[in-house]
Amino acid sequence: MSQADELSRVKSRIKALTEKTVANGCTEAEAMAAADMVGRLLERYALSMDEIEIRTARCVQAEVPLGGRRRRPIDGCVPTIARFCDCKVWLSRAANPYPLAADFDWTQAGSRYVFFGFETDTALATYLFAVIDRAIITETSGFKRSNIQFRGARLRQASASFQHGVVARVSERLDTMLRARDSTVRAQSATGTALVVAKHRVVEDAFRETDVRLVSMSATGRRVITSAFRAGRAAGDRVNLNRPVTGDPLRQLA
Repeated sequence: MSQADELSRVKSRIKALTEKTVANGCTEAEAMAAADMVGRLLERYALSMDEIEIRTARCVQAEVPLGGRRRRPIDGCVPTIARFCDCKVWLSRAANPYPLAADFDWTQAGSRYVFFGFETDTALATYLFAVIDRAIITETSGFKRSNIQFRGARLRQASASFQHGVVARVSERLDTMLRARDSTVRAQSATGTALVVAKHRVVEDAFRETDVRLVSMSATGRRVITSAFRAGRAAGDRVNLNRPVTGDPLRQLA
């Protein structure tokens, strides 16, 4: 047996031992014996539970409905959300996976975004999507009340410009937070960097098994009202992107 095969077998054994708990039907003595064996194996092979959990984690899919038959400003924030949460993302319609593509039919009923990654990461992605979506709706209502000079088509254009401003600023903030988080992890220890690399590899390997082929989505040209767009950027600074997340630094928002 090669060293790599032996290490893989040990990691699988450790994972199985961690599931031997009283809650899972084991006696207290059995659970304590399993915990003792886990400690010995971790020490013998110089492993950490973070590495075991990452390498044996299961990737899942989390869906978010598009919420209409037209493209919305928040759509521009989706790739950033996925990047921040270490997820893959694509568009799906009906029951079949459908890649991001220029000819995607936005009028198809049941269309939705699919985030793919670790369960905690996909949960965070759907959470952020909901927070940003709600913030856009709330801030847009306030913008309309404060700008009664806009009417009809001009109001619709101003509101859209405002929303694009919110999304642009929120996307910038998420990218900044991602860079800061990665810098913190790299500065802490080489182990932190190794775990990030291992995590990305697990997601990439699992994603290849889905047979989904990602294609860049075409950008949509837009004409914005500059003042409304700037007001939207200011509102983007007010969106609360922080959520207390328990666990290791890899799962912290900021």
